[in-house]
Amino acid sequence: MIKNISSFIRIKPALAVGFLFSVSSLLFGIWVAAIPEIKFKLGFTDGSLGLSLLLSPLGAITGMLLSTRVFSKIAVGRWMMTGYTMVCVIMVLQINAVSRPMFWACLYCYGLFSFWNGVSSNATVNILEKKYSRFMMSTCHGMYSLGGAVSAGIAALLFALRVPSGIQITIIACIIIVVIISNRKTLLGNTDIIHSRSGFQLPSLAILGISFICMVSFMAEGCVADWSAIYFKESLNAPKALVSLGYAGFSIAMTVGRLNGDSLIGKIGGKKIVISGCMLAAAGFAVVVSAPAISMAILGYMMIGFGCCCIVPVLFSASANIPGVSTVEGFAMVTTGGLIGFLTGPSVIGFISEKANLSKALSLLIVMELAAAFVAWQNKFLVKRSFSIENEMPFDEQIY
Repeated sequence: MIKNISSFIRIKPALAVGFLFSVSSLLFGIWVAAIPEIKFKLGFTDGSLGLSLLLSPLGAITGMLLSTRVFSKIAVGRWMMTGYTMVCVIMVLQINAVSRPMFWACLYCYGLFSFWNGVSSNATVNILEKKYSRFMMSTCHGMYSLGGAVSAGIAALLFALRVPSGIQITIIACIIIVVIISNRKTLLGNTDIIHSRSGFQLPSLAILGISFICMVSFMAEGCVADWSAIYFKESLNAPKALVSLGYAGFSIAMTVGRLNGDSLIGKIGGKKIVISGCMLAAAGFAVVVSAPAISMAILGYMMIGFGCCCIVPVLFSASANIPGVSTVEGFAMVTTGGLIGFLTGPSVIGFISEKANLSKALSLLIVMELAAAFVAWQNKFLVKRSFSIENEMPFDEQIY
């Protein structure tokens, strides 16, 4: 892991884009901690807040529909400069919203710009992988996981110092914008137009298969985030101080796995990574739902984290290299599946839990992960990618 990170940070364009991955989670961590305060300030009930939060995925869907037009006109580097700066401003306004209409507008715009930012940054990583003849996607997604952990720690520290959420997000956003501006030359150096206005094509079963695997992976992540603490409290009778340890174990495993992922993907291949990852995640959910003690459940959540960690990076890389499909269209297909899984998964688990119990509800993820493993085994686009040493750029062109 140390060797991989050391090599990664010496490639300035990769480090600049990797930082942008962490921007999303740095902002999101402050946002999650601010939700109770916003709910009280704007007078939301649980139901009205839940409906309001759907505006963000609605914005993302709008972004998906408009993405081909945006990225056929704007160079990816210029968009990253603009988009990530805009999302900082939007999040400051969102957390400091003084009225519901202002809050709703910010939610919609956040989803819209976040989708475009995700397409631009993932597309740039794919371009840089080919340029520098090395894998980077997993490490960049690891930067996202790392940003979330750092953000949670910052929020906890600032709350302890009695700093309100509105000031927290303003401080973090200003720091992020300063770093983005300081890297403007590197970011603007990405002059690629990543969509060529190709005609609409119905996706093949293989492409739909990649989208399905992404849906299952995001569904698992969403269910761990939303239900792990409740499972510890209600099913395992864990004390309040321990209810977050399941998600903590999952997050640590995700971060460590992603920071080691690029070397593993290069050696093993994306297809084997996805198949084995889905099966490990399925085994992890089986351990969780059958765990007699808290320690065993934590182990199960760590297994899920290690299983899921490299799946999404592999899927994004695969979707960007599908013959006859533009990078934007490939990412849109994969992201749509992930969006569906992340939004519907926790709700489905809640519905089943209400009719049966939470252990039985989480057992659905065992079946879904095994189904995803089978789909990956059958998929023709999850081939092992390799980079030719002959095409590798000289080392002195890769560093600062």
